[in-house]
Amino acid sequence: MAEALRAILDLWTARGRKANREALGQWHGQIAQWRARKCLSYKPSQVTIKPQYALERLEALTKGRDRYICTEVGQHQMWAAQFLGFEEPNRWMTSGGLGTMGYGFPSSIGVQLAHPDALVINVAGEASWLMNMQEMGTAVQYRLPVKQFILNNERLGMVRQWQELLHGSRYSQSWSEALPDFVKLAEAFGAKGILCKDPKDLDDAIMEMIEHPGPVIFDCLVEKHENCFPMIPSGKPHNEMLMGETSTEGAIQGKGAALV
Repeated sequence: MAEALRAILDLWTARGRKANREALGQWHGQIAQWRARKCLSYKPSQVTIKPQYALERLEALTKGRDRYICTEVGQHQMWAAQFLGFEEPNRWMTSGGLGTMGYGFPSSIGVQLAHPDALVINVAGEASWLMNMQEMGTAVQYRLPVKQFILNNERLGMVRQWQELLHGSRYSQSWSEALPDFVKLAEAFGAKGILCKDPKDLDDAIMEMIEHPGPVIFDCLVEKHENCFPMIPSGKPHNEMLMGETSTEGAIQGKGAALV
């Protein structure tokens, strides 16, 4: 693709074509104006781990490694796409718009089998991860050092966010009060479990996960009601996205709500 574009550009230049510098400058100015709005900004906390911060630290501590990332489905999937970087193809395994909950864990096992010496991390939400939790037995049986990085907000996060937007924060069946102890669950399978709930402990805990030679379940307790932005409210155009600094109250009105 790059070679084809270069050939087209060479041909265009050879014919004496020149860029409209004034128009190009205006276009770059417009892009700079759009970029000036920090659409991925969030309010940091020294008390609770923000999910965005957890992924920022995961990115910083794994960047440059032979790394593959898988995801489940939900808010964590969106945050992973926003805060993790990928410089090579086939390093990001996710079900995308199909929304296949439970996809990430078995996917990460397959990736680890294919790349036994690589660092394979499944970024998960606790609800989605539990849909295929039995595959921990597969990871242990085949001695696969795959890492399960669970952003645990004790919620079906995306469902809860939509209930906030559509139903005035009248939540129904979108929280979990009887989750397993993920550290004990890991140990029951013969794997390593790590619990982290304090931002100041996060870096050390992530490094412990990375350096452990076997499979790990990392239970990262994060802010329970953090919303994922930017997002387009149902029934609205692309230029009316909700950003992190805007209120969600009344963001979706009757016509938009009918589309969901």
